[in-house]
Amino acid sequence: MADFLLEIGLEEVPARMIAGAEAELGKRVGELLKREQLTGGDAKVTTFSTPRRLAVLVEGVRAKQADNEKVVMGPSWKIAFKDGTATAAGEAFAKKAGIDVGELKKIETPKGEYVGATVKLTGRTAAEILAAELAKEVLAIYWAKNMYWRAGKPERFVRPIRWVVAMIDAEVVPMEIAGIAAGKASRGHRVLFGEAPVRIEGACQYREALRAAYVIADVAERRQTIRKALDAATRKVEGARWREDEALVETVTHLTEWPTVILGDFESEYLDLPEEVLVTVMRDHQKYFAVENAGAKLAPHFLAVLNTQANDEGAAIIRHGNARVLRARFKDARFFWEVDQKTPLAQRMESLKNVTFQKELGSYYWKTEQNLAVANALASVVKNADAPFDEASLFKAVELAKTDLTTELVKEFTELQGIVGGLYARAQGLDERIALAIYDQYTPASIDDPIPVSAEGQLLGIADRVQTIVAMFGIGNAPTGSKDPFGLRRAANGIVKILAESSLRLTLSDVVNASGVDDLGRAQVSEFFNERLQFYLKDVRGFAYDVVNAVLATGADDVRDALARASALTSIRGSGDFAAVSAACKRIKNILRQAEEKGFRYDDRKIGKLALEGIDLWDRSKELAPQVAKLREQKNYGEALALIATLRPTIDQFFDKVMVLDEDEAVRSANLGLIAEVLRNFSTIADFSEIVTG
Repeated sequence: MADFLLEIGLEEVPARMIAGAEAELGKRVGELLKREQLTGGDAKVTTFSTPRRLAVLVEGVRAKQADNEKVVMGPSWKIAFKDGTATAAGEAFAKKAGIDVGELKKIETPKGEYVGATVKLTGRTAAEILAAELAKEVLAIYWAKNMYWRAGKPERFVRPIRWVVAMIDAEVVPMEIAGIAAGKASRGHRVLFGEAPVRIEGACQYREALRAAYVIADVAERRQTIRKALDAATRKVEGARWREDEALVETVTHLTEWPTVILGDFESEYLDLPEEVLVTVMRDHQKYFAVENAGAKLAPHFLAVLNTQANDEGAAIIRHGNARVLRARFKDARFFWEVDQKTPLAQRMESLKNVTFQKELGSYYWKTEQNLAVANALASVVKNADAPFDEASLFKAVELAKTDLTTELVKEFTELQGIVGGLYARAQGLDERIALAIYDQYTPASIDDPIPVSAEGQLLGIADRVQTIVAMFGIGNAPTGSKDPFGLRRAANGIVKILAESSLRLTLSDVVNASGVDDLGRAQVSEFFNERLQFYLKDVRGFAYDVVNAVLATGADDVRDALARASALTSIRGSGDFAAVSAACKRIKNILRQAEEKGFRYDDRKIGKLALEGIDLWDRSKELAPQVAKLREQKNYGEALALIATLRPTIDQFFDKVMVLDEDEAVRSANLGLIAEVLRNFSTIADFSEIVTG
């Protein structure tokens, strides 16, 4: 077995694009080798990336394919042979297959008799296969943005390809990608090592060779190096710790090849600005980590991750330069904050007429009016003892929610939209419920974020999102395939998450109806929300796909109720009795479908005429159905499902003794009526036929 190394050297790639491309390269190369029978189950695929490279190392690669035999089909026997003698067509096929005519075989197929030949296939070497196929796999990697960089050439990639390393052990694979011939020469750190080539003597020596050239190629190792360096730098300030920011750690990991960290300071006077503003300036604009004291309050320090290694004198210069840039940013933020306070949020409403929401729909003033109508409709539906809200605060929050779009601070720091509105509302003395609702209006921004903490914020978030979804659907901007330029899936995910994790007594139908969508669009929007609910249950909450299908098949308008049913179903699905009942429900559905296809009719009133062997199921069903219905009404799904599982012996007995599709019409009708009634009575929590058993 050999090791295979591929490295694609590039101009610097945007950090946000690297992780996905690294994973795709590993997958493509791994699948290519497996498809060509060059690797087995013991092969190990390891990927690497830095801003200047994507690489994959595959350990356990065969030197060549095994020789093989393959049966190939030719023309029909009648065309290939006439009176036992090969025709021109038969001889041509034998020649093409590389065998004598006498070695041709007659093969029976559903379409008749055909000529076949057993062809011996000589396995190709790994180098041959990789040289022929690898470039196509690399150039097929998906990038959000591509570019041409060779005049008159068709290939596109995220950035120009500058070098290629392709090796099987110590031998170069004779190939090229985008005009760049593969070799053994990589590149080290642009500053610390320079542009001199880094020679890779063997595929398995890749990590060490790059490390000697000041490049940590392994992403996980680089990430850990950064975390340790952040810890070490923070220890210079007594009682301090760096503020955890996983997204920023990932960003700087993909911005560096040889990371180091420096600790810098800024003037304490800036701490009178809101932490949200200071942290956003540090994180989003400078890629600095914030530092907090033992009380979790922001401290006048920052941590910068560098892509270089400096001595004390160099580090002091870098620290001073970074602090100077940060100070200028903070000064701007303070100036904008002070200027914005001269115009209260309530006086900014008219200015929203000049801020476009969507060119085909209107301004943010129009958007605010629409949101108010939706919020009013939602408020009239909610009967919410568990999460009381103040209508006046809700409507004022909706009215002012978008006014921060006219502020200088949001124009400069767009990431703070909504947050600035909440901070300004608080600073201007508005009710805390109003400020908090405005502050939280865009949460959850992702499916992992918490929902708004107040009922007013939750209702504002729902109203804003569903109005956007319905309006965009109305002008033909519904998501298609992987395209969702207006983030409508994310908006719907936010609504589903709020409904699932809040105490608001709202259903998906309540939300859709409150949006004012017309009858034509209601079905489309409702189906869109059902898809998002399926995503939430399966991909976010981790329920098995068949459990999700079973729950959704019986209706899932109430998101929290669907969640509870999925939880109960998951807890009992491992029971042997329940699995048997699920299998029986699937059998019942199949029988009823067959009966419908054959035109058999049934009448529940004829169940009394059923053969004696089936009466037990009828009696047991009538006994349990009211109990299950009561537990269903009480949302006690665990007990209800456990009770349904006790039907197993009765159902087993029924199917052992009764031929459901009996020749006697009266008996058959009674049988069908009985199983239909059983299915109807016990499939209100979930469609058990969807559960995969065995």
